[in-house]
Amino acid sequence: MGILSWIILGLVAGGIAKFILPGRDPGGLIVTTLIGIAGSFVGGWLSSSLLHRPVTTSFYDPATWIASIAGAFVLLVGYRIVFGNSRD
Repeated sequence: MGILSWIILGLVAGGIAKFILPGRDPGGLIVTTLIGIAGSFVGGWLSSSLLHRPVTTSFYDPATWIASIAGAFVLLVGYRIVFGNSRD
């Protein structure tokens, strides 16, 4: 998978994580998208290093999508803990 595929995957993963964890984020849509992209990288890294499940080169691999969404969800929860749950 190329870098563009990871960005698209992160965008979708961030949106799905935002759907799973509704509420107002301190950073809005752009920060949620960036968290999704970072979550894709973190989820893929954790999947390959801790679970010994290497990330495949296929964009349509369900394990890759699950790892990306889980990584985005974890980062979104951490972001809300650090920066608050709502905008002022």
